[in-house]
Amino acid sequence: METPVDMIVGLGNPGSKYQRTRHNAGADFVRELAHSAGATLSTETKFFGETARISLNGRDIRLLIPSTYMNCSGQSVNAMAKFYQIAPQSILVAHDELDHNPGSVRFKIGGGHGGHNGLRDIIKSLGNNKEFARLRIGIGHPGHADQVADYVLKKASKGDQQLIEKSINNALNCLPFATDGQWEQAMNKLHSN
Repeated sequence: METPVDMIVGLGNPGSKYQRTRHNAGADFVRELAHSAGATLSTETKFFGETARISLNGRDIRLLIPSTYMNCSGQSVNAMAKFYQIAPQSILVAHDELDHNPGSVRFKIGGGHGGHNGLRDIIKSLGNNKEFARLRIGIGHPGHADQVADYVLKKASKGDQQLIEKSINNALNCLPFATDGQWEQAMNKLHSN
């Protein structure tokens, strides 16, 4: 797949209560990306979130952190995608991933929601289109399904947080390949870290 990226979304929950929690790993990624590009995220009510516009390798890219709470992320993603006429295949969604340990980070093209409520809502809001790319940021699993809701809404241990931050930096280093649509190179570089 050689589809370039025009829009990068970072999933999380709004408000200081949820800052730096495991569930906000995707939002943390987009914040770091905006910072590294010298951009300031600002609230945009018509997109139900915080937005910025950056240039990466000469590509014009829209950044979005929905402020709708995780389970309603699709409202925000769909609003921006429709406004700028961005196809689902040109969207990259960064999100926390229970099935990967802290420190692990992977690109993925398309697929289901894997039980992730943010992804589930985005798929639904995009007309059941699953073809957007994902950046899966490992946060680990608490060990039992009953503990997941509490686990993702808490901050990671200091050691795990350092691993998550390192994985975000690794992903930022590989991002230019992905945004140019060079997915094979992006995956090879990222997945070999």
